[in-house]
Amino acid sequence: MTPVHSKIAFTSNYLKGALAAALAAGALGIEARAQSADAIIDKLVEKGILTVDEANELKEETDKNFTTAYAVKTGMPDWVTALKINGDFRGRFEGFYADNPAFEDRARWRYRLRLGFTANLRDNLELGFRLASGDGDPISSNQTLQDDASKKPLGIDLAYLKWMALNSPHVAGVLSVGKIENPFVFSDLVFDADYTPEGAGEQLSLTLSDAQSLKLNAGQFVLDELGNSGRDPYLFGGQARLESIWSPKLNTSIGASILTITSPESLTSSAVPDINRGNLRKTTVSADGRTVSLGAPVHGYTTLVADAAVTYNLDHVPYHTGIFPVRLFGDYLHNFAADSANTGYQVGIQFGKAGKRKTWEVSYRWKVLEGDAWWEELTDSDFGSFYPGGLTPPPPPAGRSATSGYFAGTNSRGHVARVGYSPFDSLQFNVTWFRTELIEEQPPDSDSDMNRVQVDALVKF
Repeated sequence: MTPVHSKIAFTSNYLKGALAAALAAGALGIEARAQSADAIIDKLVEKGILTVDEANELKEETDKNFTTAYAVKTGMPDWVTALKINGDFRGRFEGFYADNPAFEDRARWRYRLRLGFTANLRDNLELGFRLASGDGDPISSNQTLQDDASKKPLGIDLAYLKWMALNSPHVAGVLSVGKIENPFVFSDLVFDADYTPEGAGEQLSLTLSDAQSLKLNAGQFVLDELGNSGRDPYLFGGQARLESIWSPKLNTSIGASILTITSPESLTSSAVPDINRGNLRKTTVSADGRTVSLGAPVHGYTTLVADAAVTYNLDHVPYHTGIFPVRLFGDYLHNFAADSANTGYQVGIQFGKAGKRKTWEVSYRWKVLEGDAWWEELTDSDFGSFYPGGLTPPPPPAGRSATSGYFAGTNSRGHVARVGYSPFDSLQFNVTWFRTELIEEQPPDSDSDMNRVQVDALVKF
C-alpha cells in the first residue's frame, strides 16, 4: 500500500468508526453526518495532512460506507438519501377592543404547533408531510385554549411529492403535487401565510445574469369537490417575478400575477368553510322567515396582482447582529370580474429582520382590501373589522355579513404595526397591532373601528 493510500485508509477507518458510533446512538441524521464528516476532512486539508484530491476520494468513500450503514440501521431503502424533522410552536395572547358599546372587549390565549417530516429521495424527488394544530380552518392553524383543557385536534397540513425536474446553475424547475406549500410569492393581502393549497404547483427559476433572476410560478388548486355537480371550483394562477441585486447594499423585486377562480357560484357557505366576511353574497331567508343567511358570491374572481419592493442593507445598526435591511414594499389588486369594490392595495416599510440571534425588526403597513377584490376565504385571517349589525328579514338581494361581530376577510382597511426581536436563533418575540374599520359599513355610518393586539412567542427547530 502506498503512503497516500495508507493515509486515506487510516483516516477513512477513523471516520467510519466515529460515524458508526453515532448511528448506534441514534443521534446522527444524514444531514448532520454530511456536515460533521466533511468538516473533519476539510480541516485535514487545511492542516496539510490531506490534499484536495485525497479529500475528495475520502469523501466519496465515506459517503458510500455511511449510506450502507444508514440503510441497515434505519431499515430505509437505499433510495432514501436524507430524513429531516422540523417544526415550530407559537404561543399567543390576543385581545380585541372597540369603542362601539355593541362590541364586548375580549381576550384569548392560543397556540400553533407544527411538526413536519421530509424525505429526500434519489432522482431529485422529495416527500413531505406535516401535522398542524387547529380545527380545520384552511387559513389558520391556531388553537384556542378553552373547554376545560379538552383534548385538541391535529390535522394534515402538508402531504406532497416534489420533483426537482431541472437543476442546473442557470435553470431550476420544481413540480409539486398533493397538499403543498404555496408556490406563489404573495403578501397576506392575497393568501394567508398558513394556507397550504391542494392540487399542483410549478416553479421555474432562470438566472439571467449575476445580478438578476426571473421566477415563473404557477398553480392549479382544487377548492372543492361536489358530489352532485360537475361544476367544481378551481383556482388557476400564474406569476412572473424579476429579482435584482444591484449592489451588496441594494436589491429590488417586481412581480405581476393573474389569479382566476372557476365556477365561483359553487363557493356557497354550505359547501366550503365560510369563516371570513366581506364578499357580496346572495341572501336567503329561512323557511320560518326569521333568519337570513348568505349563499354564493355575487361576483367572480379574475384578479390581477402587482407587487414591488426595494431593500437597502445597512452595514450596522445598534443591537442588531449583521446586515440591517430597510425594505419599502407595496401590492396592488384588481378584480376584473367585479364592477365595483374591486381593488386592494398595501404600502409599507420594514426596518431590520428578526429571526436570527440578536436581531430585531419594526414594520408598518397601510392596507385597503375592498369587498370583492379577492375571495374572502384566502386572505389574511388576522386582518378584519367589526360588523355592528347583521341582516334581518326582509333582506336586500345581497349582503356582506348576515350576522354582527368581528370577522376577518375583505371589506376592511387600516393600520398594521409590528415589533419583533430574536434573542436566539430558535426564539422570536413579536407584538402586532391592528387598527381597522369597514370600508362599506353595515349598517351605513355605524362605528366599525377595531383594535386587535397579538403578543407572540415563537420557538422553531
